Amino acid sequence: MKSPYPPLKHITVNAILVSSWMLLLVSANVDRAQAAQFPEPPAPEPISLRELPVPPVAQDGPGSCTTAQNPRRTGCLDPNYMTFQAGSFLPDGHNVLALVHFVGAPAAPDPASIYAGGQIIIVKTDGTKFSNGDPWKCITCGVPAKNAMGTGNDHSYPQSFRDGKRILEGTNIVDCSPYLLIDDRCKADSVHIFPIRWNDKPDGSGPGGHLRELRLHPDGVHLGFNGMAISGGQISQYGYFARLEFNSSPKTGEPLAPRYDLTHVTRLVRAGRLEHVVQLDPQHQDELRLNFQSISVGEFRGFTGDGREALYVGYPFESCNIDIFAVDLTTGKVRRLTAHPEYADPIDSSPDANWFVVEDTRGSDRQMFMAAMRGIPPITDMLSTGAVASVRNNHDRRFFQAYLIDRYGDRGAYEGQLLTAGDGKPGSFSDPNWNALADPRWSPDGTTVVFYQGLVTAPACGGSNPLPCPDSIEPGGRRFRLILARFTSRKPLSMRPLAPVPDEIPWGTPYVPGSPMPTYPLIPEGTYTLRGMKSGIAKVTVAHSPDHKRIQKVEVSYDNYSDDGESVLNGTESVAGGYVQPTMVSLDWHSNIRQAGKVNATKLTSPDGFHLKIDVMRNILEAQGTLTTTVNGKAYSQPGSGD
Repeated sequence: MKSPYPPLKHITVNAILVSSWMLLLVSANVDRAQAAQFPEPPAPEPISLRELPVPPVAQDGPGSCTTAQNPRRTGCLDPNYMTFQAGSFLPDGHNVLALVHFVGAPAAPDPASIYAGGQIIIVKTDGTKFSNGDPWKCITCGVPAKNAMGTGNDHSYPQSFRDGKRILEGTNIVDCSPYLLIDDRCKADSVHIFPIRWNDKPDGSGPGGHLRELRLHPDGVHLGFNGMAISGGQISQYGYFARLEFNSSPKTGEPLAPRYDLTHVTRLVRAGRLEHVVQLDPQHQDELRLNFQSISVGEFRGFTGDGREALYVGYPFESCNIDIFAVDLTTGKVRRLTAHPEYADPIDSSPDANWFVVEDTRGSDRQMFMAAMRGIPPITDMLSTGAVASVRNNHDRRFFQAYLIDRYGDRGAYEGQLLTAGDGKPGSFSDPNWNALADPRWSPDGTTVVFYQGLVTAPACGGSNPLPCPDSIEPGGRRFRLILARFTSRKPLSMRPLAPVPDEIPWGTPYVPGSPMPTYPLIPEGTYTLRGMKSGIAKVTVAHSPDHKRIQKVEVSYDNYSDDGESVLNGTESVAGGYVQPTMVSLDWHSNIRQAGKVNATKLTSPDGFHLKIDVMRNILEAQGTLTTTVNGKAYSQPGSGD
């Protein structure tokens, strides 16, 4: 099958790397000092919230979606929030995509039998309806098998191309050319679904590498994704950047069907070396230093609206504080976007890259027992980061809420604006039992954001969990809702189409099919000194596993350590353990740190320490002992096991 899109000329840049950025041998406290260079934080702005319509729900079972639930017989949805996902706006700004899971369809050949399983729908945002009388339309329902050869089952994060004819859904591209997706002529037999393939074999054979968390670049020609593998007995992951190329008749690899191949694949690490935030000082082999221009893409999360930067969750700049960073695709310059001690992850940039909506656990106190004391350098994090990041969820329950933050990020007292601020009344948009879920998405004109919420559900509530399970007031007891947040004082942006960016990332590492996933170099065993920027030192002892393939224990002793000159750290902290299975982390944690000066705080474990175990894929905390952080008299304690 010939691609309906003309080929785009490959764009390249000089492969010579620009001069290396000077290492920022500073702690995260200096980020706050640098905030003085930024504009004053914006004032809160008016936000109007309303819920968008979605198909009715039904219980699973053949024929359970009756005409009583849906008189037009256009399908019923599973009420569970884990089966639903909001997507992006279409280019017209009046329609949004959503991933749904249809249940209760009658058996074939009933025409309504097509409303079954995971599908992509379009939802009207302006109060109008499609010609079938519904404010939604299913795009993928009933697509003939011959039009979807070799496609995968991943339909996540549906994103529209700017042509309005194509959708990225999971690891597939849905195409209704020559029709717009919203056109009545875009019917099931007009839709083609093509798989996306990443070649990971030197001879081009096999099904290709595993892709996850795909995000379209604003140019519609490139995308970013994450590649995950087991390395050194634990999960390892890197971000990648690649070009989409339509292959109408592939000769190698699987599937041998029309598909999109990923070409010019670049791993998002500096070419020729793997840098880490915590590294040896090359001038003093008995000292450590912190490099905050290290590109440590723990998980790729998307791009800025102008296409210039990649967004990612990275190695902490402050201990136990998981944040989002941006790295310039041309220069490799890194900047920190979030700094609140809670956990940030889902994010989307406005089309002009001047604003972000970030979903964060701030306000829930979920992470504060570990991260509330600021200015601790990220040393024990060489062992604890995977576990710390995983505490953010209680299995399927997220503790995220959506925040509006300007392009300069958290600084000083500015921590963004909560989109769903309110009195917290049960069932309201501000109800803390309704949590934001990935990903929020901006409208093309920059005036609106679409996102969705999920209501806490057993086993994250009820039973042995002390949180009672709330009843849903949504139609049919639905436990998700699709929300439109409009910034009513804003004027619409007029954005020009973005020209395709270069295929090459000057600082990145070109991916060679079959090459092993790289590993960051270990800090050698021994005792080192980390000097505070303003005063004092930290003595750091690193111990390896018997096979010297991983760090097994990190101990730190603080002696009047300060990076900001305002608060001083004294005391000790140690973390031992690591991955006991590829996805299971087990840690023994001992902490006795005291902070004095502008902030008075303590970070203390119980006398026998804090012992935690958590599977990074399941996110259910198992803990013995306690870890408590107290800041200016306010104590933060860990959640209970399974809470």
